[in-house]
Amino acid sequence: MIKKRKKINSKKISDLHTGVLVLENRKIFKGIGLGYQGTATGEVCFNTSLTGYQEIISDPSYAGQIINFTFPHIGNVGTNKEDVESDKIWTRGVIINSEITDPSNYRALSHLDNWLKKNKIVGITGLDTRSLTNFIRDKGAPKGTISHSKKGKFNLNSLTRNTINWSGLKNLDLAKEVSTKKNFIWKGFKTWKKEDGFKKNNKNSYHVIAIDYGIKKNILRYFSDFKCKVTVVPCDTKADKILALKPSGIFLSNGPGDPAATGKYAIQIIKDLIKKNLPIFGICLGHQILALTLGGKTKKMKLGHRGANHPVKNLIHDKVEITSQNHGFEVIKESLPKNIEVTHKSLFDNSIEGIKLKNKPIFSVQYHPESNPGPQDSVYLFQEFINSMKKNAKKKRY
Repeated sequence: MIKKRKKINSKKISDLHTGVLVLENRKIFKGIGLGYQGTATGEVCFNTSLTGYQEIISDPSYAGQIINFTFPHIGNVGTNKEDVESDKIWTRGVIINSEITDPSNYRALSHLDNWLKKNKIVGITGLDTRSLTNFIRDKGAPKGTISHSKKGKFNLNSLTRNTINWSGLKNLDLAKEVSTKKNFIWKGFKTWKKEDGFKKNNKNSYHVIAIDYGIKKNILRYFSDFKCKVTVVPCDTKADKILALKPSGIFLSNGPGDPAATGKYAIQIIKDLIKKNLPIFGICLGHQILALTLGGKTKKMKLGHRGANHPVKNLIHDKVEITSQNHGFEVIKESLPKNIEVTHKSLFDNSIEGIKLKNKPIFSVQYHPESNPGPQDSVYLFQEFINSMKKNAKKKRY
């Protein structure tokens, strides 16, 4: 049973500063600390999703980041053991507008505050998240340090120095930090259903090798939905070792950090795999690294795209998809060679959201078709990858 918590009188918040956020421009936000007592430095970004906070916080792509939730009511459905995207939580910290209420959901096993403590995530609530969001929109995602202490005593000069001295995400390879350290075979669980929970896939029609730059569990679950065996390998696994596993297709996963930094070792691996004409499908960081491999360039965005309500235009089928996104870098359109076709674009800022190689079964998207959290408009991309593997299955590859 979840223990009830005493309500905090909002009139007294100014007297209960147990949490603080310090930005690189020395701007300070004070509030009430929650979760783990400690200090963490990262890039402060905002996420506009209305649901799925547990999936968001547990997404490895948020390594090195502090998430400012624009939706005020975070934590109201508690936490459980099923809505997690990674066994280890890599997010640096969370910022929430309103006090967390007691959970009201039949699946809740724990209060969000307890879950944050268990996973050593520093949090703060009771500050003006709208003001912070507006600041990020005007100035770009800043470096910041978040700190929680029950005593309410903070060395602001030290926190400011930590913030300013942190290198930031540019030129930072975080994929090696979050990636699996050894090969493993996914257990075969399918996506969660209300009636059955997680059912297991017992029929493996195709073998997908997933290169793990920070993969989300729901991506693996979707491959199980489509009757695939998935072997997950570390991000720096050489192409010959991947090919020795006899893949039907290669998947390039999502992940955190600067794609150019990860590309220092990943590009050559993918180049070697492309020579074999195997189907390749990339998502998020995998999309960016694929673009780099094919001759394109990437750059850091001012704001990034983070939320479960982003409209994307499918240029092939002339349709609009509502998508779930989490990225702070983008592919530069003008840098792409002529043998690459842009397949999707953002209707927010016209940035590239999908590409494909014209003469090979290779494609990628910037957003998250596995839809955790978010809409399921783009699940068809998994089917397209399956169709590519099916087409190639009759050809001798090894």
